[in-house]
Amino acid sequence: QVQLVESGGGLVQAGGSLRLSCAASGRTFSGYSMGWFRQAPGKEREFVAAISWTGVNTAYTDSVKGRFTISRDIPKNTVYLQMNSLEPEDTAVYYCAPVTTISSRQARYNDWGQGTQVTVSS
Repeated sequence: QVQLVESGGGLVQAGGSLRLSCAASGRTFSGYSMGWFRQAPGKEREFVAAISWTGVNTAYTDSVKGRFTISRDIPKNTVYLQMNSLEPEDTAVYYCAPVTTISSRQARYNDWGQGTQVTVSS
């Protein structure tokens, strides 16, 4: 069973940047697409971004397009989420998870990590 560890969260002012990392242990992401989701207080977990196994294909929710970039380092078995121009509305716990085919549907994902908190102050 794969274990995922998200890191890189923290407190940042609006307009600032953070880079989240999602590292796998136990087994590799080989052949899997990966996704980032987030859950704000009192809200359901929502899709943020996803990347295919090769990294060629990516997908983003509209609210982060042009500000967030998902990428992966296959040898390091790590997926990243570069977040720029952060807004208070981006405040949430961010999670990563593998999926067989790139998708925005949460039900298709499993093996969630513990999440990393991102707090954006205004």
